[in-house]
Amino acid sequence: MKSELHVPSDLSFLNIVENWLLGCLKIQLGESVDWSRQSSRLRLALVEAYSNAVRHAHKDKPNLPILLRLEVKDRDLALEVWDYGEGFDMSNYYAPNPLEKQEGGYGWLIMNRLMDKVDYQLQVDGANCLKLQATLPELVQ
Repeated sequence: MKSELHVPSDLSFLNIVENWLLGCLKIQLGESVDWSRQSSRLRLALVEAYSNAVRHAHKDKPNLPILLRLEVKDRDLALEVWDYGEGFDMSNYYAPNPLEKQEGGYGWLIMNRLMDKVDYQLQVDGANCLKLQATLPELVQ
């Protein structure tokens, strides 16, 4: 199953983005997933990715849309968040030190803890792609 959503660069669309992701997954996977556990994890990773694209990549370009792509094969999901900003050079990223009470920079860390694999590619055909991957465990009864 594949699905795409073109959404404005506006945080007021967060609820729509979350409902799109979880709705697609629930249609595809039904009750074979413990949604009470998995939906929070997936929601947080998506909110972090989408809000970063809105607040950072498109901060000077609010009229540009963000493209979300979802692909589900069996229990494996791949979620791509495409933006048209300058991008972020990951070689300049340093994980925050909690002792320094740093306000930002936790998003990459959060997404990597929540998902099985996180990949970021700069300037692929004029856009940047953040790819989040996870395998959803089967519901244990």
